[in-house]
Amino acid sequence: MAIDFTFSPEVDAARLRVREFLHEKVKPAFKAMRENEDASRKDWSALIKRLRSEAKESGNWLPHLPAEVGGMGLGVTALAAVAAEAAKVPYGPYIINGHAPDEGNMHTLHHFATEYQREKYLQPLLDGQVRSCFSMTEPDVAGSDPTLIQTTAVEQGDTWVINGHKWFTSGARGADFAIVIARTDPDATIPQARNSAFIVDCDSPGFEIIRDVETMSGSHNHCEIKYNDVIVPKENLLGERGGGHKLGQVRLGPARLAHCMRWIGEIETALEMLIDRAQSRFSHGSLLSEKQGIQWMMSDSAMELYAAKLMVLHAAYKIENGMEFKQEVSMAKHHVANTLWRVCDRAVQVHGALGYSTDSPLSGMLQQARWARLADGSDEVHQMRIAEILMRTYKEQGEIGPAIGGLPL
Repeated sequence: MAIDFTFSPEVDAARLRVREFLHEKVKPAFKAMRENEDASRKDWSALIKRLRSEAKESGNWLPHLPAEVGGMGLGVTALAAVAAEAAKVPYGPYIINGHAPDEGNMHTLHHFATEYQREKYLQPLLDGQVRSCFSMTEPDVAGSDPTLIQTTAVEQGDTWVINGHKWFTSGARGADFAIVIARTDPDATIPQARNSAFIVDCDSPGFEIIRDVETMSGSHNHCEIKYNDVIVPKENLLGERGGGHKLGQVRLGPARLAHCMRWIGEIETALEMLIDRAQSRFSHGSLLSEKQGIQWMMSDSAMELYAAKLMVLHAAYKIENGMEFKQEVSMAKHHVANTLWRVCDRAVQVHGALGYSTDSPLSGMLQQARWARLADGSDEVHQMRIAEILMRTYKEQGEIGPAIGGLPL
């Protein structure tokens, strides 16, 4: 069996094209703007708008969607390479219109939307004209178990009426619409068939943003929302009735891997900063890089990053080839999220006071890294699912091989 981890010429060309655009156009433009002490919010907005326009014109746009809707037409494996490159540059994913939560919502709408929904909601997202949000998590029930959702959607004539309480609806401020998961069939025998998905215009009466929930890393547009008799037309049901759980899993499976792809870029950036600092900082008779404890930090980080890349590539390969991928995505999500946390923490440690200060980007990277172990399934939920599949596979097949990647060794 030949195992080839090189990208095809087409994939590598796409990766290098995005890399060149981000490093030669975006990075210098951001650097110049940061150095301009008179730069206003309006100046920043104009810069980002211009760079997004250039990304679209140069074909570095919508890396996660097919060419027929204006995307780059990349497979999941190629997307992994491009997403990792984008994460190394500030606002990189946003500049190329491949950022969360819009990236996942575009993917969902592309697969489930009606023609009416595609024209009204998907196309403006594809064009980069609007923003969206995904509203599922609730403060009163465990966010890791969507079958417990309390928000209701009740049929009234040719409309649905939604009532409920959500939070951590990321991107809600400034969004034009939300994809909302609500309970439509509370008596369904199968718990996963109790919820449905709806497209809700954010300017609808009764759609009330309570606050931007402040996290340990500040405010990042993770909003708390009340749905007070929000009226939604029947044509805004997304997918089939009772299909909310299925839709969520279709959205979150690839979305989890998309997070991993971006995190790999951040891990690599943190490790490079660690190495650069260690090779230039002199302390207690030698460079930090000459001290065994620091070398162990480097080697542990390198091994964990190597494993993270292999996991993501293999999971992407399975998705791209229509194979079962839940186990591999759960493993990748858990491992990559924890690697991001550990490597950022080591980089902060090697930078000392500078790493802890906001003079370095590492302090912010570490704060942001902590949410990775909670978002899109907490560590423990993924571990539970991994163990369940492992035990079921052993019981049914008498071996564990298919539950650990199905590799031929």
